[in-house]
Amino acid sequence: MNPSVGVVIPTCGDRPGPLRAALAAVLAQEPAAVVVVADDCDPIDVAGQLGDLTRQVRVLPNRLTPGLPGARNTGIAALGTDLVAFCDDDDLWLPGKLAAQLEALGDAEFASCAIEVAYGSRRITRTAGKPEITLTDLVRSRMVMVHSSTFLFRRGAYWVDESAPGGQNEDWDLALRAAKRRPIAHVDRPLVRVGWDGQRAVARWGERIAGLEWMLARHPELAADQRGVARIYGQLAFHHAALGRRREAARWAVRAMAARRSEPRAPIALAVAAGLVPARTVLSLLHTRGHGI
Repeated sequence: MNPSVGVVIPTCGDRPGPLRAALAAVLAQEPAAVVVVADDCDPIDVAGQLGDLTRQVRVLPNRLTPGLPGARNTGIAALGTDLVAFCDDDDLWLPGKLAAQLEALGDAEFASCAIEVAYGSRRITRTAGKPEITLTDLVRSRMVMVHSSTFLFRRGAYWVDESAPGGQNEDWDLALRAAKRRPIAHVDRPLVRVGWDGQRAVARWGERIAGLEWMLARHPELAADQRGVARIYGQLAFHHAALGRRREAARWAVRAMAARRSEPRAPIALAVAAGLVPARTVLSLLHTRGHGI
């Protein structure tokens, strides 16, 4: 007999169409329970957006720290299932997602799956090329396919860290903590369609900087892998460049190249800092290939 699964879907209530689509795709896979957590919005309004779907879900206010981590933890606390899964309100579980992960989970505590990135009309598959994700993998690379909307884990084993600045990197932090205990069971088929919204992505440069600095302080092992830390330093250089902080961008770019001479984000950040190309243009080009900075 399969363990029971509860699903947490946080929402700010500002995308009723995608939320209904996400919820319908989850419900089609017949989880034991679904909780929609309204963060910084009225749960009554959210319930009104869902129409008849509210008969199959609970809509709750975020009772913890405002933001995504608190909303996720509110949902976890409200569930009484064996397992917990996450889905963002602009993502879609594809058919067979839950069944495939339940089969792959076995004795593991945590599971993920490959994704299909949706950016405009483009669809790009991102796979890991392996059946499990280790701590070494997540230190070396962010592993974009280990996305929050793919998470399935044993309830009570993990909570989301609500100290994450602006909710940045809370999913990477959670996956790292899981991988420190045991490898993550991974279904390397695209079973979640992840929606990338470029406008949302570029509006929070400062929070992205704070989130990366938080990760470096929280996970010292990130600095031990030269390729991995060069990537983080390159991202910090890019985000500072996007904010027009040329000196800070240059400082982080130098650190990135010192860690790994061929780190590609360093020259990109310097080009943005010099005004040769807008940060938004860089991200748009990367997103069309299913990549971020």
